[in-house]
Order: sequence, then C-alpha cells, then structure tokens
Amino acid sequence: MVSIRQLSDDGDHFLLEVRVAEGRGETRHEVTLKKKDYARLARVDETAEAFVARCFAFLLAREPKESILTRFDISIIARYFADFECVIR
Repeated sequence: MVSIRQLSDDGDHFLLEVRVAEGRGETRHEVTLKKKDYARLARVDETAEAFVARCFAFLLAREPKESILTRFDISIIARYFADFECVIR
C-alpha cells in the first residue's frame, strides 16, 4: 500500500511524503516534483499525489521498496530507468 501526503507547494515544486507498506515493513520517502515535470508528464486533471503514486507503482514493479531512495526528485527516475517517461505518460 502506498500513501502520499503533500508537505508543501512553493510555486516551483511540490514536496511529498510517500509511505510504502508492503510485507512486514514500511519505508518512507521524501519526494520533490518540479512543476515543469508534473505539467509535462502527468495526465490531464491528475493530482500531484496521484501522479507520484503512479511513479511509485512504476518503481515498485522494478525494485523492492527498500531499494528506492529515501529522498529524491522524480526527474532522476529516468536516469535509472530509461523507459520511465514513455511508460508514465
């Protein structure tokens, strides 16, 4: 289960807290989402929380929750997974 809470919106980016509960454990992540990336990659009328949930679904399909960085910007996912932007659109 993935739960997401927006912590702030400073005009240029969102800061979100993501908790992933799976199996016997839970991980917490602090995620930055630049608004320019959000505008380019999110679906029409998709909230920032829903978009980040899809990003985590993408990540969790490829690696265990413990392998996901505890702090990162959404844009770095494409550095690790070349197909990220094609899949997430």
